[in-house]
Parts: sequence; C-alpha cells; structure tokens
Amino acid sequence: SSILLFEIKTLTTMAEEGDMNGAPMGMSAMLKEVQDLADKFKVEEDEQYISPYAQLEKATVLQEARIFHDPNAVRENPRKCCTVIAQLLHLQNTCQYLSGAEATEVFFGVTKLFMSDDASLRRMVYLFIKEVAETCDPDDVIIVTSCLTKDMTCDVDLYRGNALRVLTRIVDAAMLGAIERYVKQAVVDSSGQVSSSALVSASHLFSMSTECAAVVKRWINETTEATQSPNEMVQFHAMQLLYQIKSHDRLGVSKLVQQYSERNSLRSPLALVLLIRYATKLLHDESKEGRGSLQDGSPMARAGYQFLESSLRHKSEMVVYEAARSICNLPQIEPQDLSPAISVLQLFLSSPKPAVRFAAMRTLAAVANVHPRVVSKCNEDLETLLGDANRSIATLAITTLLKTGSENSVDRLLKQISAFLTDIADEYKITVVHSLQQLCLTYPSKHRILVGFLSNFLREEGGFDFKRSIVASIVSLIRSVPETTESSLLHLCEFIEDCEFTMLSTQILHLLGELGPNTSAPARYIRFIYNRVILENSAVRAAAVSALSKFAAQCPSLRSSITALLKRSLNDEDDETRDRSAMAVSIIEKAMEEFPYIPPPADAEPEEIPEDKPSDGDVSAYLLLEPLPMSFEKLERSLKAYTSTPNAMDSADPVSVDALPIVEDIEVEVAPSASGIPGSTPDIDGLGTAIADKEPKEIVDPAAVVYEIPELAALGRAFRSSKPVMLTESETEYVVQCIKHIFPNHVVLQFIVQNTIEEQRLDNVTVVFDDSDTESFNISGEIPVDGVSYGDTKNCFTVLEREADVPLSPSTMSCELRFTVVQVDPATGEEEGDTFDEEYPLEDLELSTSDFMAKVSVPDFRKAWETIGNDNEVLEKFALQFKRMEDAVTAVIDFLGMQPCDGTAALKPNADGKPHMLHLSGVFVSGEKVMARAQIAMQGATGVVLKIAIRSESSDISRMVADCIS
Repeated sequence: SSILLFEIKTLTTMAEEGDMNGAPMGMSAMLKEVQDLADKFKVEEDEQYISPYAQLEKATVLQEARIFHDPNAVRENPRKCCTVIAQLLHLQNTCQYLSGAEATEVFFGVTKLFMSDDASLRRMVYLFIKEVAETCDPDDVIIVTSCLTKDMTCDVDLYRGNALRVLTRIVDAAMLGAIERYVKQAVVDSSGQVSSSALVSASHLFSMSTECAAVVKRWINETTEATQSPNEMVQFHAMQLLYQIKSHDRLGVSKLVQQYSERNSLRSPLALVLLIRYATKLLHDESKEGRGSLQDGSPMARAGYQFLESSLRHKSEMVVYEAARSICNLPQIEPQDLSPAISVLQLFLSSPKPAVRFAAMRTLAAVANVHPRVVSKCNEDLETLLGDANRSIATLAITTLLKTGSENSVDRLLKQISAFLTDIADEYKITVVHSLQQLCLTYPSKHRILVGFLSNFLREEGGFDFKRSIVASIVSLIRSVPETTESSLLHLCEFIEDCEFTMLSTQILHLLGELGPNTSAPARYIRFIYNRVILENSAVRAAAVSALSKFAAQCPSLRSSITALLKRSLNDEDDETRDRSAMAVSIIEKAMEEFPYIPPPADAEPEEIPEDKPSDGDVSAYLLLEPLPMSFEKLERSLKAYTSTPNAMDSADPVSVDALPIVEDIEVEVAPSASGIPGSTPDIDGLGTAIADKEPKEIVDPAAVVYEIPELAALGRAFRSSKPVMLTESETEYVVQCIKHIFPNHVVLQFIVQNTIEEQRLDNVTVVFDDSDTESFNISGEIPVDGVSYGDTKNCFTVLEREADVPLSPSTMSCELRFTVVQVDPATGEEEGDTFDEEYPLEDLELSTSDFMAKVSVPDFRKAWETIGNDNEVLEKFALQFKRMEDAVTAVIDFLGMQPCDGTAALKPNADGKPHMLHLSGVFVSGEKVMARAQIAMQGATGVVLKIAIRSESSDISRMVADCIS
C-alpha cells in the first residue's frame, strides 16, 4: 500500500541520516521497524483490504492542503500536516500531477511548514520536495530554496544533512556556485551525518551534468580530508566520491589505490571493500595490456596483488571475502597464487552465518570450473555442507564436488546425490544434472554408471525443465562419448514409454531415427517406436512414422517389416500422420523393387555378411535421410532476402534452392553463469531444434538500405554485408562508420555519418578514397548526402568496381570525409553566417579476403570435407604470437571469416594444453564452398603453432584463403 511505502521510505531516510541526536539507526533496528509495519498492514485471508487512498481526489487534497497556511494548525497539529503531505505524495505516485498554479500554491504552503519544530513533519517536507521536484516547474521548486539554505546553516545536524540532500537535488550548475562554500564546509564537518550527506550529495551532483561535475572536482582536497574521518560511513562515501572524480584518470586511480593501500588509514570495512574493487579493476586493466603477471608483470600488478593478499588478514569478514573473491577472479592467475584465498574461503565454509557460507561456496564453485585441483583440498568441508539447511549452499557443494572429485569417488558421490535430489526443487536438480554431464566428460570410463543414474531420475517425478535437462545431458553425452550410444538410446526408449511431454517424445523419436539404424542391432528399437504409433497423440504418431521411415531407408533388411507397420497408419485420423505414412510407403516400396534385399545364407560367416546399408542410387536413402541444404530458419531468411532484391520478382527464372541468396549463420552469444553452468539447456537432437527460452529477434537485412537507392538497383543482390567498422573515435565531432556490402562484381561502401556539433549542418557529405595502391578495385561512383544536422545520422555511399582480370587481394585505402559546413542557429536551425568546405581525416579502410567470405555452416562437416576432396587442398604451417589458446582460436576465425562447425569455436574444458582442432566452413563470393581444418597448439609459453588445411572447388581460392593468415 501507499502508506506502507511512504513509511518504509521514511524509515530508510532515518536509517541513513540518524535521529535528532545524530545517532544512526542500525540495520537490525530498521528491519524490526519494517516488520512491525508489515504486521500492522497485514491483511487476513478472509478480509478484503481497502486502501484509505482508494477514493482520493486531487481537489479534496488541495483543499486540505490549505492547513499549511494556518500557523496555529501547523504548530499544534503536525500529524495532520504529515497526512496531507502523504496524500499529496500518493497523487504524485499515481500520476495525478499538480498543475502550474496548484504546484506554486502548494510550494508556498510548504515553505510555511518550516516554522514547525516537529521532526517527523520536517522529514515529510524534505521527502515531498525531493519526490515532487522532478515533475514540477523548476521555478516553483526554487521557492523553497531559501528555507532549505536556512536549515543547511542551522545547529540541528538532522536538519542540516537533510536540507543539504534536498537542496542539491533541485539546484543547477548556476545556483551551485552560490552554495558551494556551504557544501565544502559540510564535507569536512565534525558530524558524521552532515559529512556523509554532503558527500552523497556531491556524488549526485557529479552525475547530474558536466558543469556540476566541474564544480565538484574542486572539492577534492576536502574529500581527501574526509577520508581521515573517524566515522566509517564518511570514509566510505569519501572514497566513493574520490574514485568518481578520478575515474577517467587511470594514473590518478592508481595513485589513489597505492596511497590508501600503503597508508592503512581506512578503518571502514565498506571503504576497504571499495579500495579492493578499485585495485582489482587496475589489475584487470594491466592484464589486458599484457602486464598483469604476478611474477614478471608491472610493479602496479605486483603491489595490487600484495594489497589483496594482505586484506585476507583483515578482521572484517566483508573485507576478507571481497579480497578472496577478487584474487579468485584475477585473469591468468596461477594455481599457487590462489592458495591464500582458497584457505580463507575454506574457513568461511564452517561459518555459522548462511550468507557467508553461500558467498564462499559460490566463489569456490566458480574457481572449480578453471582450477578444480586447487579446490579439491576443500572436499571434506564441502561434503559436510551436503546436509546444509540452505539448499542453495547444498546444491553448490554437490556440483563443486562433482568437479573436484576423483574418479574413485564417483560411486560414493552418486549415493549421496540420490538421497539429496529427492529433497530439492527442480531448479537445483537441473544444476546437478549439468554437473553430472561434465563429470562424465571428465571420466568417460564411468559413463555407464552416470547415464544409468540420470536415466533413473527420468522415471521419477519432475517437471518439464528437469526432464528436458536430463534428456539433453544424455544426448550430449552420446555426441561426446560414442560408447554411451546404445545404452543411452535404450534408456530413452524406456522413458518415452511413459513420457507425458509431447515435445520430448517427438525429439527423442527424431534422435532414434537418426542414430538407431547405425547401432549394432537396429531392430531392437522398432518395438518402442511402433508403440508410439499405437498409443500416443497425433504429433508423436507423426514423429514415430518418420523415425520408422528412416530405419527402413537405412536398413534394407528391415524394409518389409517396417512397410507392413507403416501401412497400418494409412488410415490414421490425423492428416499429417497419413501423409507421412503414404509418402514413406511409396518411396520404400519403390526402393524395394529397384534394390531387393537378398538375405545372407544361414551358415555364412560373420565377415562374409555384407553391411546392412542402402545401395548407391537408392532413392529412399536420398529422400528420407538427406537433410535439407539449409535449416527452415535460414530458408525463411533467404526467401525474404530474395524478395527484397530489386527486380527479383519480375524475373522469369524459376525459384530454386540454388537461385536463393546465401545467408550467413547468426552469431549466438552465450553468457556463462556465475557458477560456471550453462544458462540454457543444450540442444536435444543436435540439429537446431532446441527449445528456445526467448523469442528470436527479427533479423534485418543490412543491405536493405542499398536496395532502396534506385541508382544501385542495377548491381543486383548483395552477397553479404560486413559488420560496421569505426573510422573515427566515438567521442569525436564527426562520427563515421562503414559497412561493406559485397556484390559479385562491386563493393558498395555505406558510410554512416553522425554530426555532433550543435552549430553546424553538413551538406554534400562524401568520403574520398586514394585507390592508387590497389589494383583490384576502382571507384565507379559516389552518392553524397545533404542535411546532416546536429544529432542526425545519415548515409552516403561509394561504389567500388572489381577488376575482372586482376586476382582479388587484400587492399588498404586511405580515406577522407569531405563536406560543406553550414553555420546554423542551434535554437531554430536557421542558417546564419557563411558556408565553407571542410575535410576530416578518417582511419584507413581495409578490404580483406574475409570480407568476401560468407559464414555458412554445414550439417555434417566430416562428410562435406570428404565430398569436396583434396584436389585443390592447400596445407600451411604458421607461428602465431599469442599467449593464450583462446585468443589464437578467435583470431584464426576472424582472419578467415568462416563459420566454426561442430562446436569447435570453444576449447574443450580441462584441455590441459592439448592441441585444439578447429573446423570452419564458408562460401566465397564466387559461389565456391570453402572448408578448413586447423590444428592449434601451444609452443612453449610465448607462441602458438597453427597447422591448417584449406579445401575448396578452386585451387586459387584455397591459396587466397590460406594467405589470410600470413
């Protein structure tokens, strides 16, 4: 309710600013007050709560507000005045704002409330001014300025602090100069309440505008003096403001951290926590620049780590935990440097405070993702937390044990988990399932035990998300550990016998149709699949028919039996099921006529029995097993791109898959969670049918802006468009970006120009190139743009034509922005003054081979690699200057401009420096498919060795792509 909200706001203000005597309210006392308020406003289940403000009318409240003008009523009945202010605030929060005349009258009345000495009324006045100041006319708010200034210089600390907070909320840069002297004095005031109020107000002013920030920067001496205050909260606020002032000066921040870390003058735990965070940020910045090593890095990095390590011995748990967490999150930290932090976190695991145990447990869980051996020394303490009353702590403990435990401890852990999982919610179970999946990848020899354990919980009670996570984990293990395939498929077959979720049943049936025919005994799965045709709903029946069709297409020995089963579905009540059955029966019967199956003799030796595979030219194998050349999502995007191309719909040529434009794969970024467990459920069938948690965003064709220009319609359809490339800094007066639209014989450069100068308008804007250094391209046209006013963003274009007789090669061209400056009045936009031509230098623009390569994945990389052959293969070996495998993998992908396949873009967990194999595929601008296999391995501690093989339909293209690395 509104009353409860206003009471809590008042209590929060009291907690921050203290009582009349300046003593701050403790957190426990404030929580007790809030609980009492909650009990006061608690509504019984059989009662209907009616807000006292439900029928409140603005006119009535304004009539009651006239009490503010009665001096006797203000002095004798301050409670009534507080009620009226609460009603006014309710109107404000329900968007019933005061008009200009009403606000002026109310503010005049509020100024007369300052004559009352009632502390509660004064607090309500301050709250009212702060809440209403943002929506009312600034001229009306200024009415109370003199009253606030008077309170700011009075003897009551409560009034001084509150008045200071409110006054800095309503002043602007011009008025700030008038009260600057008072604020500076308040920053170093002997009262901690007043000093904290001044520092917090200065922080708000710093963020308000650049003019106010310039004034606040002049208070740095007073702020530095406030860090020596005996009041802990004053030290905290002073440290916060100091960093805010110096945040854009890296050297200043470095000196700030060095000064206070060596001086040991901060007694406030909160201030020390801030200092630790500032030191940690400096260490991260040093690491990004290659100077973050704790052994041979910069002096700043070594001093920062020493400060963090010394903070582990502080008496405050808050400071100790922050230091330990910061050490654990340092990039490229060695295991031996983690030991002090891990020891402290191990002690926190036995803390009586649940919050401390959870914080330590969460940090250890994150460290275990990268350095499981370091955390393994805490395993005994982690096992004691399995029975913790806080299920979040217990879940983190078991998932961490699964990462740090040895192979011999797997059986014991599974016994503990089996009892543990029955008592926790599904969201915690899902976390444990993901950890079990990672454990199986770590110890593949335990796959039978782990898969059997997961399948047992498929038969237990649980929601859709829990069952989906188990199925997804089992399928992921099938992909990663092929030895689990047959046992896992049987477990999934048993699951769909009693599965209540249609989506899971259909996806498992699809998986069975894909993997089942390649197992040692495909016939064993037919019974499970056909049961779904008999017992399930229409969606599952249709999926089961498709799965049976794939078995028949892949295994000629089963065709006659499966055909008999499929014919029973020809009279199914569902149209989809009937259509799939009819098509499958027709295709399989035709294949049986063309390639009849001849069973081997009964006495034939095993090695004499031919493989049960379809013959070459078998139509059923092609129609029922071969996937579409692209996914449905890419097919939709390709059709939209086709229809948006100028004159495409007027063509007499038939629309075929080959005629559709190539669309690149969408880059999906997955943010790792804090616990190191993937935030989304893995793809169940591995073919792009994963259940999306969010609606996909609509994808806009970046070349659509080119198609809208009639002069460029003759160029046809764009092959691909690059990401925007910055040609200037984002803070400069003219901001220019470039998008490269690649056409078969042309390159259209779209320059996105933004004007950030208020007094200018830009006309005849073009980008001029120097193409004398390139033989591959010639400038064939320009399209300038006019009327780029302040804040506007418009496009100009330059068309480059490729030389047909010259091989494509990387080109770098210097470019310059040219335009006519028109002086305008910022207020009206009207022209004033003369016009003149101007030139503005831009960064060099590079056209690389990767710009002409579309990122297009293939469903089966191995099959596509073998199909393309090695006739035009190019093999190369390079030495790359990277210190981390992750950086080398990312760089190779960027150099080649191709799409990673089979999940090879990310390194395998716990790779321990083993070589990484990267699979890439793409399509060149001329239409040739290009594939690459790259082996990336560390060579000592200073470099990376890259061995790469490029295959394509043209030897020239293979060589051109391989030269991208050099």
